[in-house]
Amino acid sequence: MLLVLLAGCGYYSFSGASIPAHLTTIAIPLAEDRSLSPITVLDESLTEMLVDRFVRQTRLALVEDEDEADIVLTAQITQYNNAPSSVTGQERAQFNRITLSVAAQYHNRVDDDMLERTFSNFDDYDPLEGGLEAEESAALNALGNVADDLFTAATSNW
Repeated sequence: MLLVLLAGCGYYSFSGASIPAHLTTIAIPLAEDRSLSPITVLDESLTEMLVDRFVRQTRLALVEDEDEADIVLTAQITQYNNAPSSVTGQERAQFNRITLSVAAQYHNRVDDDMLERTFSNFDDYDPLEGGLEAEESAALNALGNVADDLFTAATSNW
């Protein structure tokens, strides 16, 4: 019984991520920001979030060279939208909603499987308090939710 339990640990991690045992390395190139966002750190932030999830929450080792990786995960931020989500009685935006969309490709090079999917998420902020800092914080929260969704999807066979 103990052997069966230990054998299963090669496929499952305590974060709930299931990565086949024969996959040991991942390459995560810098995400591309193809949106028209005023926030310039989204590409780097998304890349860091993905590295954090795939390397720190699984047994995968990060490699720089895509040709040496068992898995290559690429991501492009394709949409950034900032629009009022609720309006006050004075016809002013009480809250704005940042909505982000990310197109991701998960290429298992060992089994030659390619999975592609778009992820979208949002966060609200008060445009009258905090200005661009509040907008950036909401964008990073939305991006973090996208990274969580992408990680969950990729580690549960998309």
